[in-house]
Amino acid sequence: MSAAISTNGLTRRFGDFTAVQNVNLDVAPGQFYGFLGPNGAGKSTTIKMLTGLLAPTSGSIQVLGMDFATNAIEVKRQIGVVPEGMALFGRLTASEYLLFVGQMYGLDRATTLQRSEELLEFMNLAGETRKLITDFSHGMQKKLALAAAVIHAPKILFLDEPFEGVDAIAAGTLKQMLQGMIARGATIFLTSHVLEIVERLCTHVGIINRGELIANGSLEELRAGVVAQTDPSDATKLLTLEEIFIRVIGKQDGNSLAQPEAELSWLG
Repeated sequence: MSAAISTNGLTRRFGDFTAVQNVNLDVAPGQFYGFLGPNGAGKSTTIKMLTGLLAPTSGSIQVLGMDFATNAIEVKRQIGVVPEGMALFGRLTASEYLLFVGQMYGLDRATTLQRSEELLEFMNLAGETRKLITDFSHGMQKKLALAAAVIHAPKILFLDEPFEGVDAIAAGTLKQMLQGMIARGATIFLTSHVLEIVERLCTHVGIINRGELIANGSLEELRAGVVAQTDPSDATKLLTLEEIFIRVIGKQDGNSLAQPEAELSWLG
């Protein structure tokens, strides 16, 4: 079975700065894949290339067995995206926005209206039919962005920080939807700084730092690899994802604990 997402030598430069360097990535169909890294590591740049929002400087991308460069329109029909900035149309209502998005994906009006109604109900937005999106709270906008990303039942869903600024109740709703999609065979590619959420949801993780993919595999594989390299005497140690992340990043940065070199003494 071909990978849902596959990259070969994926690279993106901005002038003299290399944001993503030679990333080789394979995400299997049905995986819930977490893509992690410090601020500025290249996560959002990678997602923008994987979703066609940004052209690679070099390298190739295949999505669902299709070369992105030559099948961009067909690939985009099969994926859903919640980008970092959400990119909503603020002067529309939620219903108007979902109707527009559904028809852009080629759904007929009746199907779009039915799915819009179901999504707004599921997201607890059904009572906001008269309010413009610009007047929504950040959490409400995040839920609407996710509704728009899944209205066409995508085979792959890309999420850039979907839980940022979302309250616990809304986060629970989003997790329920995402786990339901995985159960039905979809693939999800998630970036988040909330490592507890990634550990709870994702089965496989990639870690990028300074534009390079420095770790990739199942949580069990990453855990075993980190223990073998940093504490081989305790092969049974169950590291959290946060501990794995800190050790992997710290090893590349030359600091096994990934702690700041200086302290602010005036903070007591």
